[in-house]
Amino acid sequence: MTPTALSRISRRGLLALSGAGLAAMTLTLPRAALAEGRNILVIAAGQDIPNFDPHVATGYSASFFLRNVYDPLVRVAGNPPQAVPALAESWESSADGLSHTFRLNPAARFHNGDAVTADDVVYSFERALRLAKGNSWMIRGIVEPGRITAVDAGTVRFDLAAPFAAFLAVLPWIFIVNKAQVEANLGSDDGMAWLLANTAGSGPFAVKRAQPGALYELERPATLWQPGAGNLTGVIWQIIRETASQRLALQQGEVHFAVDLTSEDMDSLRDRPGVIRVIEPEYRTFSIKMNTAYGPMADVELRKAVSYATNYQAIVDAAGYADLMIGPLPLGILGHNPALEVYRLNLEKAREHLARSAHPNGGLTLRMVHVNGLEQQRRWALIMLDSLKALNIDLEIQPMLWPDMVAACQKPETFPDLFPVYQTANYGDPDNIAFAAYHSSRNGGWQNAVYKNPEVDALIEAGRREIDTAKRVGIYGRMQEMVVADAPDIFGVLERRKLGMRDAVKGFVFAPVASNAIECHGLSL
Repeated sequence: MTPTALSRISRRGLLALSGAGLAAMTLTLPRAALAEGRNILVIAAGQDIPNFDPHVATGYSASFFLRNVYDPLVRVAGNPPQAVPALAESWESSADGLSHTFRLNPAARFHNGDAVTADDVVYSFERALRLAKGNSWMIRGIVEPGRITAVDAGTVRFDLAAPFAAFLAVLPWIFIVNKAQVEANLGSDDGMAWLLANTAGSGPFAVKRAQPGALYELERPATLWQPGAGNLTGVIWQIIRETASQRLALQQGEVHFAVDLTSEDMDSLRDRPGVIRVIEPEYRTFSIKMNTAYGPMADVELRKAVSYATNYQAIVDAAGYADLMIGPLPLGILGHNPALEVYRLNLEKAREHLARSAHPNGGLTLRMVHVNGLEQQRRWALIMLDSLKALNIDLEIQPMLWPDMVAACQKPETFPDLFPVYQTANYGDPDNIAFAAYHSSRNGGWQNAVYKNPEVDALIEAGRREIDTAKRVGIYGRMQEMVVADAPDIFGVLERRKLGMRDAVKGFVFAPVASNAIECHGLSL
């Protein structure tokens, strides 16, 4: 892809887009973007878009890109979140939950003008399963190659290997590619090298320019077919690393959204003219995972001692807009037990469990890592340092780059004793957090590097397959009790999503899943 200049934006504006000269601008970017009939929404974010491949890329920046450049069969919208039409204009499911038939919108077109067909849907799902990367874990073991059928050009049927209560909920994260375009660029890696920086989508926006480290610009395609469009002609994902700089850009009117704001930023934006603060609960957990497979934390008694020694009130106070977690599942999600008995600060119990551990008098040093530059995680690490002193346990705190932290998750021997994790649910179902964070098939990844319990695995799998809601609640109730008994995590806080938005933005509706990966199709300025 060859970068092209943003038309009619001054050199000073381009400097602002690269993160420099924000305060010096005499003409703010939203005003420039609105000039001469152009309605360009500008989103300030701290994370680059690492990969354009919809079956490989993950992370909130990739989710933003994919939700706007590609289409799934259904999208998620509303609060509580619900499945709404996307490529599929209608669908029906069998009573046993095994068969699902989708009828495609005949108006759907890829950006190159090709019609979206059932063959493209079959190809996309089978490619995702074949690559076994990205979001494919959501459907693995449920959707199988050879059991997705193009009934005709506009109809596709899934015959699932097992019922899956969250099937509709995960479909927004399996995106459809143009089979002909990908097969024309297969290379030796199933098209991954080509899709790293090219697109084969049908979404409401197409890529105009990509400048890693600075900005990604999307524009409305000539093939726009989706109903309900706002008046946007384009969107810019502007990289601003520091949250304070995002806040400053927002309050000065240089961006329309800021998606990485801290609690202190939100407090500073209170009553600022032209700024709307969005502070909403969502299924976003923060926990500190412990190495249950190697080293001193493989001792469940020591994990329980650490869990009881933790100053939970200090953790939630440091978080700002947040609520304490009650066990492994987010508050308010199906099956969560608000009466679950969980660990809270109790030094007497902490010392009882320590006495039963392999280190009855403490005297050891644990290692905790955190994302370099992420102040919130550094604060929590300091709280753990102070908490562990009561057990005569020292804590070595090591800041690391996120890619290095992810690499450390690959083996129990390299996984640290304490590992902080944010996890945002991509779909509003307990399966999302349960499977990703506690199923042993995820071992080696950052969401669940080492925890493994066959009984918990069986409950998670049963919860996936069960379509009776009352029975699912019972299954997840037992799963939560077993996880708490194993104490693989220090269950921290459920953070409220914090977004800053200019009041010029119209049509935004908060949804408590992937809410910082903003869908822009229906927005207007």
